[in-house]
Amino acid sequence: MSIRLVAVLLLAVSWCFSQQVEVKQHMLENGMKVLIHEDHDVPNVAMYLFFKVGSRNEQPGTTGLSHFFEHMMFNGAKKYGPKEFDIVLEKAGGRNNAYTSKDVTVYTDFLPDSALELMFDMEADRLKDLALLPEMVASERQVVSNERRMAVDNNPFGTLYEQLNATAYTAHPYQWPVIGWASDIEQWTREELEHHYRMGYAPNNCTVVIAGAVKEADVLRLAKKYFEPIPKQVAPPPVRTVEPQQNGERRVTVYRRAQLPLQLFSWHVPATSNEDTPALAVLGSLLSQGRSSRLYRRMVDGELALRAQCGGNESLDPGQFLCIVAPRSGVEPETSERALFEEIERLRDEAPSTQELQKAKNQLLADYFRELKTIANKANFIGNFEVFHGDWRKVNGYDAMIGGVSAEDVQRVAKKYLTARNRTVGTLIPEKGEEAGQ
Repeated sequence: MSIRLVAVLLLAVSWCFSQQVEVKQHMLENGMKVLIHEDHDVPNVAMYLFFKVGSRNEQPGTTGLSHFFEHMMFNGAKKYGPKEFDIVLEKAGGRNNAYTSKDVTVYTDFLPDSALELMFDMEADRLKDLALLPEMVASERQVVSNERRMAVDNNPFGTLYEQLNATAYTAHPYQWPVIGWASDIEQWTREELEHHYRMGYAPNNCTVVIAGAVKEADVLRLAKKYFEPIPKQVAPPPVRTVEPQQNGERRVTVYRRAQLPLQLFSWHVPATSNEDTPALAVLGSLLSQGRSSRLYRRMVDGELALRAQCGGNESLDPGQFLCIVAPRSGVEPETSERALFEEIERLRDEAPSTQELQKAKNQLLADYFRELKTIANKANFIGNFEVFHGDWRKVNGYDAMIGGVSAEDVQRVAKKYLTARNRTVGTLIPEKGEEAGQ
């Protein structure tokens, strides 16, 4: 049997036997959306709370507030005091986490089904009555400042990525870092903190996803008991600024102490909800997913780079297609850059073969279905599709979206977006010894 036929059959099997994710949707009177997925394979529950507030909802002078509240939300409210959130949840057999991006702040809870009501009680407490105690604000401000020093100031990738975004965007708030500028972190006022909390954590700005060993009626009863009494607030105002079209390549060079050079390449692409997103995903897979991808063979096997990875992140507004290249020792950045551009140009000029296209699709779908095996990943997918794609139901159409991408689609988006005039290049040049800091 040919490799091509095997690839086609694998994709066909994934389509035929993929299990549909069933979700029940409810809207509370305060505007909070509740999405429920029942999965009784194990007696556990995943609760994900998606708040549509991130760095894009901040202003110069208040950058980093969304990320700061990711910390503050674990530092005490009216019923559960400072540091009690983690302690109480862990005693009940659960655990939690959170993350902040340019667009959203998401809180994740994992717990046995016996602790479901406790989880509703704890989440409602911090959503309604978060305590902005001065000593906790001061403590977490210092924690975030230290985090910034570690993740950005003392991290080659963090330093370069921050400067790349500040160069690629001239108007849109995607230009500033999620963690915030150092001077802003030091000077947020209490009034700004209170305003951001009320705005960002309004129940009408939240989508709650609950997946696992639950019953719809029980979840809805608890949601009405604990979440519905939380007053509706004025949600974040719409982000009206549209990034102007880029009409020429931009470059930024960073000199700092590092062992090896690092390169980042960014192209403006549409928001995740755009119809070109599936083709861009397949394009990224063709270029760099797996050892048989074009960039791996050309740059890693070819001993030009230690890493060559391309792809995009979910975004509410037009975002980026990003390539990360780590040149090998002794390889000049110009050489690895030229190899990357040649591979992109080759893809723009020549459509991928049927076999190569099918392999890229299979890789994306294999990752997708593999992740759908856990209730945590299902909760995350449901929330992400609701927020970024505009409808959780598109979770069940992802295989068709990817499967419908043609070779011509890949070539078209490469020609449309991966152009020199739409490109921003960031290069980190290592400095050693006395050169550093000059």
